[in-house]
Amino acid sequence: MAERLSKCPLCKSGLFLNYTEIKDHAVSKQSFIVCRCQKCSLLFTNPRPKENKIGPYYDFSEYYSHEKNNKSITQIIYKLVREYTVSKKVKLITELKGEGKILDYGCGTGEFLQAAKNKGWKVNGVEPTEKARNQANTILENAIVEDIDLIGDKKKYDIISLFHVLEHIHRLRKTVKKILKHLKSDGYIIIAVPNPESYDAKLYGKDWAGWDVPRHLYHFDQVAMKNFEQLFDLELVRVNPMPFDSYYVSLLSEGYIKPDQSIILKYLKAIKKGWKSNKAAKNQIGQYSSNLFIFRKK
Repeated sequence: MAERLSKCPLCKSGLFLNYTEIKDHAVSKQSFIVCRCQKCSLLFTNPRPKENKIGPYYDFSEYYSHEKNNKSITQIIYKLVREYTVSKKVKLITELKGEGKILDYGCGTGEFLQAAKNKGWKVNGVEPTEKARNQANTILENAIVEDIDLIGDKKKYDIISLFHVLEHIHRLRKTVKKILKHLKSDGYIIIAVPNPESYDAKLYGKDWAGWDVPRHLYHFDQVAMKNFEQLFDLELVRVNPMPFDSYYVSLLSEGYIKPDQSIILKYLKAIKKGWKSNKAAKNQIGQYSSNLFIFRKK
């Protein structure tokens, strides 16, 4: 069952217009309308599946972030890249704070938190998906909970991370406010989101895999992220590129455009277009396929 929003999920403005219509290539093959808020620039799916009804839309083999037993070539490559990016994430938080306490919201199967723990961090995570949460808890000694409300009110963290999670949260404002209550006054919140203004987004148009409707409820361009910063009284420290995402998103997009093309051709096209996307973004801050926004409290 779907819910129709009468106000922007970010700024609560009632001024929004239909922006485009996108097909769910991965699961349902349904089409979903994406609206743009005229006040804050947020793009959001409307109408959208209700929070307690969206689960089946995640039930497909290419949703790798919650899977450990990877078998296909793409899954194996995804796992190798994930291992590298995990090391980069740990390096980032260490640069920001040295050591401390970290909360990873939407932590999946817990690889990042495990790596952080190995470097001396005290870790907790929130993961609503039962299968992923159970896998994470087997390696992290039950440090992962289902909901932010299960984190003790007095628990504060030096860093809170949301890696490709913000776009999935139904109760956007309410949840972000709850998350920020657990951030120390000198702490950092790290948010990774896809970029609908990137070269690959414009190249693939409605077939851009970064839309990922209806699982991606929102899409944040730079204007929307600026409004996010102001709304939650944050200060943007810097924006880091996520260069691997352009290749992965291009690979999925190629599959959407021509499902029957050979895997070799699909990979060659994805590498070429992913490289072009990164090249185009190199001299444009915040225009990679995905960006990592690092904020701190004012």
